[in-house]
Amino acid sequence: MNKDQLASVVASEVGLSQSDAKAAVEAVFDGITNGMKNGDKVSIAGFGQFESRYRAARQGRNPATGETIQIAAKKCTSF
Repeated sequence: MNKDQLASVVASEVGLSQSDAKAAVEAVFDGITNGMKNGDKVSIAGFGQFESRYRAARQGRNPATGETIQIAAKKCTSF
């Protein structure tokens, strides 16, 4: 299911227009994204919890050549 399909479900369940439902879905995703950017955990009761985690630098291997490569540290999203 993509965002447009989710907006259609929301529109039919709540009785909103398609454009209002799409705006509501976008607002929810923007809220989750902004909360995670601020370093907060975003918990939605009955659904799950989103958080940003730090992944340390590590060595990996290029599957095509077998060459060892360095994978940089980064933040990633966890559900």
